[in-house]
Amino acid sequence: MTTSDQKVQLSVWFSSLQSRICEALENLEDEAEHLAPRHVPPGRFERKEWKRQDASHPEQDGGGGTMTLLKGRVFEKAGVNVSTVYGEFPSQFAKEIPGADADPRFWAIGISLVIHPLNPFVPAVHMNTRHIVTSKAWFGGGSDLTPTFEFDEDTNDFHQAFRVACDTHNPDYYPRFKALCDDYFYLPHRQEPRGIGGIFYDNLRSGEAPEDFEKDFAFTRDVGEAFLDIYPKLVRRHMEKPWTESDKQKQMVKRGRYVEFNLLYDRGTKFGLQTGGNVEAILMSLPPMVSWP
Repeated sequence: MTTSDQKVQLSVWFSSLQSRICEALENLEDEAEHLAPRHVPPGRFERKEWKRQDASHPEQDGGGGTMTLLKGRVFEKAGVNVSTVYGEFPSQFAKEIPGADADPRFWAIGISLVIHPLNPFVPAVHMNTRHIVTSKAWFGGGSDLTPTFEFDEDTNDFHQAFRVACDTHNPDYYPRFKALCDDYFYLPHRQEPRGIGGIFYDNLRSGEAPEDFEKDFAFTRDVGEAFLDIYPKLVRRHMEKPWTESDKQKQMVKRGRYVEFNLLYDRGTKFGLQTGGNVEAILMSLPPMVSWP
């Protein structure tokens, strides 16, 4: 099982990654001074701490987290959240979680981000990684890109970044996790993918030994590093491109697909709501403006 020392390692890593991602996005806001009127300041993340009550035992501490939200001149809405929650799963939900049918107690930590850019030519993106402990313990996460206008160079570079992260650890990871991503981020009712994919993994658990934890944790760290390296490059590639109201309307419709997936199918949304998480943080992924034709 995950030890106290390992939980500290996880907490330090996720908090550090959150800070570095926020800094990278704020740097992009600074670079975009000429894209906005002089009176529009660069966006800055606002931090908000929240506490959770355990759904099964409301009188007990259930953990909490840190929300960070930015609304600026490059990013119409960017949220980067870290949480550590624990307690007991509700009985019906416990049946859906590995290891929780034997014991409903859990501990979970993770980072989750969604970025909705202002410019329609800059792709929206999602990334999360997490570690969950029940009577079993495992890692999960991934990242996927949702452009309104797809560019082959972006698609190739995004996938290559995560291919390298995967191949460093296991040559089977990338094809397996890419296929899982394509399958997961799909809207059955529209028979279309949400975006151009990326990687998605869950229940990653190489074994019980301490070195197995370190192996899986190292891979999860590299997923975060891959995101931090590639996404700012894609933003810089497109953030100065002029766009029209027609372009913006296409972005609004694409965001509608994003909303449909997150509210109808997303496991993270379901997990957060079923475990009594912060609703504002859970629904952070929803765009600020959206349209349906």
